[in-house]
Amino acid sequence: MGRVTVVGSINMDVVTTAARLPRIGETVIGSTVQLLPGGKGANQAIAAARMGAATSMIGSVGADEFGSQMTNFLRAQGVETARIQADPTCATGVAVVIVQAGGDNAILVVPGANQRLAAADVLEELGGPGDVVVGQLEVPEAVVAAAFAAAKRSGVTTVLNAAPAGPVSAELLADSDVLIVNETELATLAGWDELAAEDVEPAARQLRRRADAIIVVTLGARGSLVIVDDRAVEIAARATAVVDTTGAGDCFVGALAADLAAGAPVERAILTATAAASLCVGRSGAGVAMPNRTEVDALLGEASPREAHRPNLDPNGTGG
Repeated sequence: MGRVTVVGSINMDVVTTAARLPRIGETVIGSTVQLLPGGKGANQAIAAARMGAATSMIGSVGADEFGSQMTNFLRAQGVETARIQADPTCATGVAVVIVQAGGDNAILVVPGANQRLAAADVLEELGGPGDVVVGQLEVPEAVVAAAFAAAKRSGVTTVLNAAPAGPVSAELLADSDVLIVNETELATLAGWDELAAEDVEPAARQLRRRADAIIVVTLGARGSLVIVDDRAVEIAARATAVVDTTGAGDCFVGALAADLAAGAPVERAILTATAAASLCVGRSGAGVAMPNRTEVDALLGEASPREAHRPNLDPNGTGG
């Protein structure tokens, strides 16, 4: 079984709840507030570790109480923390999360020490064939690009969660074996102003930089679409009562990486990730909401992915 290494952000989440999100200039009275572990990188590392993968984290925190709490929490979840640095010159990253009734949220991130992570910090051994390196965009893109370039030289599988939405260099996309985006991120990367349901597949195909690259588009309650080889495969979502969607995307990424490190084919890994995310949204918080392998295995059924019946498109085409 391979190892998962996550290069990414570590934040303390200030999670508040309210009946609805405030409009610009408006004050809304909230109901609860909690300090919870978060950051896309940390969440994904926790998700992978709880799914049984040997997992390590490369990141940066401040030399402050939040930094100590986050490092200790990651270690308690089974994540190797030797390559988390404590920067005495700035604070640990913080995310302010507002969760409204129904589970939807708005998030403001202050990166802090996450922006101090440098390319030199990721150039040590990242593993070999069978291992997986995961990156996102809450740390400088140059850091993720350096890690992926080093990983490709060693035969490591690379998984890029291109979030938050923003431009991504052609070099980083070319070094990404698996690209995971939601619809907003897909539209941004593909240069589309808006995406209708029928636009998702052609836009996803537009992002492929190699014939063997895999594109995964998460579609919320509609499930996900994966472009693998020359096929478009739809994975249905699981019906669940939504409490908080904050960490669901990170849960999906971490669980998928764990299954890939265990040798599962990508379509099976997406079924696993879908089940894990459905459990995550039924709980409050991000890092603390990640399910374990036993819970996910108990939920998984016999459903198989089905190929999307859509017009044939050139896998490297631009779509409409």
